[in-house]
Amino acid sequence: MSVTAEPTADPVEPADPVKPRGRIARTAVLVAVFICAACGLVYELALVALGSYLIGDTVGQASIVLSLMVFAMGVGALAAKPLQRWAAPAFAGIELLLALLGGISVLGLYAAFAWLSLYMPALIATALVLGVLIGAEIPLLMVLLQRIRRQDAGSAVADLFAADYVGGLVGGLAFPFLLLPLFGQVQGALLVGMVNAAAGIGLVLTVFRRELSKRATLLLTGATVLVGGVLVSAYAFADDFEVTARQALYADPVVHSERTPYQDVVLTESVSLNGNSDTRLYLNGDLQFSSMDEYRYHEALVHPAMAGPRERVLVLGGGDGLALREVLRYPDVREATLVDLDPAVLELARTDPRVSTLNKDAFADPRVRAIAADAFSWLRDNRERYDVVLVDMPDADSTATAKLYSTEFYGLVRQAMSDNARVVVQAGSPFFAPKAFWCIESTMRSAGLNTVPYQIAMPSFGEWGFHLAGATPGSAVSIEIAGDHTTAGHPVASSGGTSLASPGAPSLRLPADAPPLRSLDAATLQAAATFSPDRARIPGLEPSTLMRPTILQYAQGEWANY
Repeated sequence: MSVTAEPTADPVEPADPVKPRGRIARTAVLVAVFICAACGLVYELALVALGSYLIGDTVGQASIVLSLMVFAMGVGALAAKPLQRWAAPAFAGIELLLALLGGISVLGLYAAFAWLSLYMPALIATALVLGVLIGAEIPLLMVLLQRIRRQDAGSAVADLFAADYVGGLVGGLAFPFLLLPLFGQVQGALLVGMVNAAAGIGLVLTVFRRELSKRATLLLTGATVLVGGVLVSAYAFADDFEVTARQALYADPVVHSERTPYQDVVLTESVSLNGNSDTRLYLNGDLQFSSMDEYRYHEALVHPAMAGPRERVLVLGGGDGLALREVLRYPDVREATLVDLDPAVLELARTDPRVSTLNKDAFADPRVRAIAADAFSWLRDNRERYDVVLVDMPDADSTATAKLYSTEFYGLVRQAMSDNARVVVQAGSPFFAPKAFWCIESTMRSAGLNTVPYQIAMPSFGEWGFHLAGATPGSAVSIEIAGDHTTAGHPVASSGGTSLASPGAPSLRLPADAPPLRSLDAATLQAAATFSPDRARIPGLEPSTLMRPTILQYAQGEWANY
């Protein structure tokens, strides 16, 4: 029996050192990975940001976009497997298509929202298509990287993902701090599309040009010219498009518009046949006031709270200065502090004659101190006390505003109140959004505030409600969701309905020295405090907190139906 020696494995040869050309080519591939990753993340963030501006539900928009795109990226990675034989031309073609669709994505979605009312289907389709294209990038780039120099899979993946993640970091930071402030959403996305196309086609036509046939080179060159022409043309006409699309969203002529880091600010003005003008302010598409009837809202918001000590008044929100105008009608007001998030709104209220005329140049009054800050954060640092607090915030239909209707926020408001102080909160419509209205009251009471609800009628808004409240001296602030605080109160019979004031709530009345008012008097205010049985307090509504923002659930559901 003969024994045959088994062949031994060939010794592992050490990897050849990277040649200069190979080193440059690998660097070019990793730079392309970096740029493509940055562009891809910008596309994702642009879709989320646009949805938050147009729809207002930032968390919902982010969840939809990110989940759909991550899913589609997996599909795209699988779909790229058959293309690996033609990795270079396939990658170039995918990048050109991604640059085109990603670049015009914001423009297209804005058009779908403004003219077609198909924003959500268009968003879903856009997120899926972009996700598939982004997902196809990495497998093809991996093939191209390995063609320059073979290396073990772990090292190749580490190099590729390192460039990819760093690119994502740069893209994520560039979007809010560079692209949005300098170029805006539409032009910013188009610019990124141009960069995306240049990176993809530049890599293939330089490093991998030998893998392209003459026909493929001509096709890619022609496609590049076409994509570049579309993106450049769209960039040139982006401003005109935005003006036209924005005007399509509003019935009246737009006389001022700007997109700030916080919101979309639009001012419209129309003139009726009898010569009366109607100026309207919109924030993220939501009407804030109409000059035809804003006095009804602001008189009801301000004057019941001024029945008592009022030397120092705090206005939270109300950057248009209209509530401030009513406060300043009392000569014994010594100081009025207004805190609003967006400095652009404050500047508009100061300088635009349409708004400054309405607020009677309130910001020029020496008693006024205007602060551009987040009200929640400002209250946390505040150590001053006020006799009157007016909370004039946008409706709680987004995650950004929900915290301003939380137990924690009202606890901070209460800390800013002096003895015998009053606070009034605009609370939306008890008719169109009753759960949100009564949830706000439940939340205020969970923070130790004793409330009395009231409502008024406005042509531009319909029925609108408020909660006037005072704090029980020495009572503790509780944020526990327990007990029957949602049904407590002492209903007081009144003509036409029932008053639902809580025990210890301040009296709902006008000051004895109230200035002449256009819509509010004692009889009107008494009627405003009455609620018919079908509009009575809804029992069992949980207070809204930072960790459990029930107000968001109620508000979004009810206003969506409206």
